Amino acid sequence: MPLQSWLNRIWYERAAPPWWLLPLSLTYGAAAGSRRFLYAKRLRKSTRVASPVVVVGNLSVGGTGKTPLVCWLVARLIDLGFKPGVVTRGYGGSAGNVRLIDSFDDPKVVGDESILLARRTGAPVAIGRNRPAASQLLVNAGCDVIVSDDGLQHYALARDCEIVVIDGDRRFGNGWLLPAGPLRETPARLAAAHAVVVNGPRALLDGAFSMRLEAKSALNLVGGAAKALDEFAGHSVHAVAGIGNPERFFNMLRAHGIEVTGHPLPDHADLRAADIFFGDERPVLMTEKDAVKCDRFAGAQHWYVPVTASFDGGESNVLLDIVTKAMAGRAARA
Repeated sequence: MPLQSWLNRIWYERAAPPWWLLPLSLTYGAAAGSRRFLYAKRLRKSTRVASPVVVVGNLSVGGTGKTPLVCWLVARLIDLGFKPGVVTRGYGGSAGNVRLIDSFDDPKVVGDESILLARRTGAPVAIGRNRPAASQLLVNAGCDVIVSDDGLQHYALARDCEIVVIDGDRRFGNGWLLPAGPLRETPARLAAAHAVVVNGPRALLDGAFSMRLEAKSALNLVGGAAKALDEFAGHSVHAVAGIGNPERFFNMLRAHGIEVTGHPLPDHADLRAADIFFGDERPVLMTEKDAVKCDRFAGAQHWYVPVTASFDGGESNVLLDIVTKAMAGRAARA
């Protein structure tokens, strides 16, 4: 069994992890807590760039819905007249230095999520392990607000607003820190965030915003033709998902009445032709993050399903107001 599958069973399906993982989790927790304490007490320096920084992160490893929320936030900020840029690590790519990326860069070099962000938002995107340096590239490019996709625990980059995203289905798993559980920090960390967003209707936390990921259409990888997702209802398809929680994608398709044969892959998997061809003519639906890695070898039966973050009632306006007030507070303190 692959390591990630084994860990997922421990984190999300068992009441207690193996005893020998617990000392490792305690060590991890002590190291993470000490690191945050040093930054909080300014014994280690956080770099503050000239533009406000909004971090969209999570407490757990794996997918929670951060990237769709980043796309939503960037679009709303553009509507308000801002010039946002996005900083991300470029996970899965081979690039070693900070750099601005192009939407047609090789995902093997700059990572799959950075390509998705550049194509969906149209905003400048910078990647790199050194987030302050990558953020500075965006400031130099004229961005007046920086949105960080992930990086909640990257305290070297000073931030003005924190949004924490939680998977409403899996929540905090077994509640343990890495590696016995999926958590990077304990749930007590939520108290310091400006906003908490739960992706999905289940297990809504008091005071949190409820976000849904909506999918209405599929786009063909060869030619870009659009097709309503409901047109696949009643038909059998292959579904490919190399994301943190593949079952969320498969269940979303099933909710549209689609008969799904799921093919889960590790998060950020380096897809090859063998991963998306299955020896029959059935349509193959995949996530947008996976699709950016399949341009060179996809066929006419391959489609990707973009998702959009959505909120109930006036929650989107309230969340946006929290962000803009935090940004304004930065300007007032300057």
